[in-house]
Amino acid sequence: MTQLDYRTAGESHGRALLALVEGLPAGMNIDVDFINAELKRRQGGYGRGARMKIEHDEVNILSGVCRGVTIGSPITLQIDNKDFRIDDAPPVPNPRPGHADLAGSLKWLTTDSRTILERASARETAARVAAGALVRSLLQLFCVDVVGYVVRIGGVEAKHNENLTLSELRQLRDNNEAYCPDDKAATDMIAAIKQAKIDKDTLGGIVEVQVHGHPPGLGSCMRWQDKLDGRLLQAVGSIQAFKGVEIGLGFGCASRPGSKVHDEIDYDVNQRDSPNLGYVRRSNRAGGLEGGMTNGQPIILRGVMKPISTLLRGLDSVNLETKAPQRSDYERSDIAAVAAASVVAENVVAFELARAFLEKFAGDTIEEVRYAYDSFLDAARKLGTRPD
Repeated sequence: MTQLDYRTAGESHGRALLALVEGLPAGMNIDVDFINAELKRRQGGYGRGARMKIEHDEVNILSGVCRGVTIGSPITLQIDNKDFRIDDAPPVPNPRPGHADLAGSLKWLTTDSRTILERASARETAARVAAGALVRSLLQLFCVDVVGYVVRIGGVEAKHNENLTLSELRQLRDNNEAYCPDDKAATDMIAAIKQAKIDKDTLGGIVEVQVHGHPPGLGSCMRWQDKLDGRLLQAVGSIQAFKGVEIGLGFGCASRPGSKVHDEIDYDVNQRDSPNLGYVRRSNRAGGLEGGMTNGQPIILRGVMKPISTLLRGLDSVNLETKAPQRSDYERSDIAAVAAASVVAENVVAFELARAFLEKFAGDTIEEVRYAYDSFLDAARKLGTRPD
């Protein structure tokens, strides 16, 4: 069968955004309401600009589904742009520092950064969210849950509570516009964004994604291209304005000895029927991934988003046509989009998990996938001698 994959198309002020998803098995119910809810969350979050007041993102499924059920063919998702004006938008000869403007203008030999920024814009992430939300119908069938949220904006960092369930994290996250499970930190984050707007500046931050309920063995150590940790790092690192990604303890591993990094293993007979097959850890510094594969523990991943490169005050730049100094223009934008970025990160992680899931439990129909999944867990539980 076709490997699960997706591509996106469309520009920031073009007619629409598209996502073409290939490789989903037939017979799977699609939750359109969930896709639209994720698109709405992506549009929200404190610090978003006027563009989000124009757009009302909803998905239109053009192919691959019959009566709400996948049929095995490619699925096309369309999100219309209400702010469709690409042909009338003014040229941009003065590139914004920190954006794709200059690098892209030199790459494609143009003095008008408009043709670059239209595709490089984070508006493209609406299509990625739609694709990720689509495949979560598959993950939910196998009780795999994914939650993303904000842990830092500017100088404000949330307190970390490792004992919260994903349901509790989700509920706390949805209580505020910062999408942060720490209400006190959320209030301070919003205040920091307000001040940044007064200062005509922008703020970045850190988002975290957790995945629970998945089995061990997703990904592979046999080829570097198949290592799931590398694929997750690439998926999150490719989100617009992201500059760093870590899994588990991440960069903290550099300053600790091995005894304070590696997660010691126990066997709990009471958990042998769970997806972790009874193998538990005393810590989860690896973030659920070892050797490029899931080890049965929760996946924990964080990504760093830099401040948005479009500032109300502008920044020093150069006119590409005259080479004379010129300030960058303000292209309608956000003060902070970290909350929205947490939604994007959550859904690109979900897609990568679904891709790895179908690589291991392949099937043309959802029934075949279920059989392969159950057979693997049954075989894994029979390994070795069971304790009394």
